[in-house]
Amino acid sequence: MSYQDPLPHGHETEGRSQPHTAPRREGVPVVWVQHSDEELTRGSDSWRIVPELTPEDAEPLVEKRYGDSFEDTTLEIVLSGLGVGRLVVVGAETDACIRSTLHGAFARGYDATLVSDAHTMGDKTAWGAPPDQVIAHTNLYWTYQTAPGRTAGSVETKDVVFGGAS
Repeated sequence: MSYQDPLPHGHETEGRSQPHTAPRREGVPVVWVQHSDEELTRGSDSWRIVPELTPEDAEPLVEKRYGDSFEDTTLEIVLSGLGVGRLVVVGAETDACIRSTLHGAFARGYDATLVSDAHTMGDKTAWGAPPDQVIAHTNLYWTYQTAPGRTAGSVETKDVVFGGAS
């Protein structure tokens, strides 16, 4: 299953991989998750998913209000209905939604793979968190994440295997 926390308008997509196309070709479910809050108002232009990442009609879209995509959403019900036990995670915001969702998935018993070249974040350099360093650190620590009976890891888009562990 490919999890998508799509990039809202204002995030750069040029030069980034488009990991939603490979699972579609292989018949793997793609589930989209879209965040809204006081700063990212539902229905606003900045909330809309960028055109390069438009979900297909049959692909579920889960709306969320917290960093962890499982928290107070229908995500687990959607995943259960699709028979999903492994998530391939991409999207935005690395430092919040991506990290929270990876940990939320892992804590709930899902295997979770982070696509290392397919997540991004806004510039938080002023707060001591430059995007390149946060992304690199997230890729590094998720590569070595372990827990009994579950798998985790970070892989580049070109190395994602949807039929098993990447």
